[in-house]
Amino acid sequence: MLMPKRSKYRKQHRGRMTGIETRGTQLEYGDFAIQAMEPGWITSRQIEAARRTIARAVKRGGKIYIRIFPNKPVTKKPLEVRMGSGKGSPEFWVAVVKPGRLMFELAGVQEELSTKALKLAAQKFPIKVRVVKRDQLSKAVT
Repeated sequence: MLMPKRSKYRKQHRGRMTGIETRGTQLEYGDFAIQAMEPGWITSRQIEAARRTIARAVKRGGKIYIRIFPNKPVTKKPLEVRMGSGKGSPEFWVAVVKPGRLMFELAGVQEELSTKALKLAAQKFPIKVRVVKRDQLSKAVT
C-alpha cells in the first residue's frame, strides 16, 4: 500500500475540503481517466484496490498512471477507550481529493476496454467519479 517514506509530523488536523481542484485536472499521460466529482478522502487501500482492478481488466496491457498519493495520516482511538487523554495514533493514510481531480490515467488501451476497466475501478471509491476521454475533458466540473 502507498504511504510516505517519512513525514515531518506524525499527526495532522482533519482540514476542510471546500472548492474545486485547480491542479491535476488535465490529462497529462494517458487517453482516459477517472475524475472526481465530489470531495472526499481516498485511502491507500482504495487506491490499491482500484489499481489492481484496472490491471486485471486490461490484462496487464497499457500503462496505468496514479495521479493521487495518500500523504495525510488519519488517527483513531482504540475501541472502548474513554474520552480525553489525547489524540489517537495514526491508523491509515488518505489522499485528499476535490472535485475535478484526475485520480487515474490509462494509456495504450482501446476505448471499450479502457472505459470498462475504469468503470470497474470507479466502484472502489467512496465518492462520485466519472470516466473522461482526452477529447471530451473540459475545465469545469459539472
